[in-house]
Amino acid sequence: MTVWRTGPALRLIGASAGPGSRIYAVRGENRYATMEEGDAMVRRGRACVLLAALVAAGLGGCCAAYVGRVGEENAAASLIGGDLSAWRAPTGEWVLAGEVTTDPKDEKKLAWKPGTGVVVNGEAGRTNHLVSKTEHGDVEVHIEFVVPKGSNSGVYLQGRYEIQVLDSWGVQEPQYSDCGGIYQRWKDDKGYEGHPPRVNASRPPGEWQSFDIVFRAPRFDDKGNKIENARFVKVVHNGQVVQENVELTGPTRASLYEDEAPLGPLMLQGDHGPVAYRNVTLKKCCLD
Repeated sequence: MTVWRTGPALRLIGASAGPGSRIYAVRGENRYATMEEGDAMVRRGRACVLLAALVAAGLGGCCAAYVGRVGEENAAASLIGGDLSAWRAPTGEWVLAGEVTTDPKDEKKLAWKPGTGVVVNGEAGRTNHLVSKTEHGDVEVHIEFVVPKGSNSGVYLQGRYEIQVLDSWGVQEPQYSDCGGIYQRWKDDKGYEGHPPRVNASRPPGEWQSFDIVFRAPRFDDKGNKIENARFVKVVHNGQVVQENVELTGPTRASLYEDEAPLGPLMLQGDHGPVAYRNVTLKKCCLD
């Protein structure tokens, strides 16, 4: 592997080639890297050729960032549009909709009209999770959701760290399991390290709500050892700050992965009750 620079030194480890592979690279000023045989070239967080996987480590002031297909930038990306192509297969019973409301015949279900721009987890309200094809490190996320009475879901950063979605309308003393909480970790049949929201910002069931999340990914040294925990820098629920500078020592309960890594997908929980999502956007960033 050849590495050159016009700025601070860049170290890359764990290269492996293969068509369609993910690329793990770096973002930073004036930092460049390429495989010796031209398998991949990375420049300022953008892939020129997508044929290899590079794992970035020991980056000092840089941070790991997903590099997408040829020409793809690290700008805000919308994950819900006219189809489900932004999500890994299988997508289960998730369907596209244009308008979603509480079912007038059953307050614990959702009803919807055909269209696009919204995803709903099917008639039963229980299906597999939606997992994004794109992966992120440090990221700013905007997401809007609606649940009927008593329903439950969750938003998992990197598929590992959950911000809880729940009908928490009217709860006086919110717990980690309420909407906007950071769900607890789980070990030896016991939960620990859950973080309740500072305030209960929940709206009534059937009303659209929003999260704005700033997330800092865990950091690793050049041997792959974790040297800094993941952190929710800020979580804003319906305009109110509910979490700020909360470190996570590891994945929360029911995560997609049990390990930790520089990158991972966004996951929307689909098996805990009726839920719909819209306006899901990721803006990759560097929070060093």
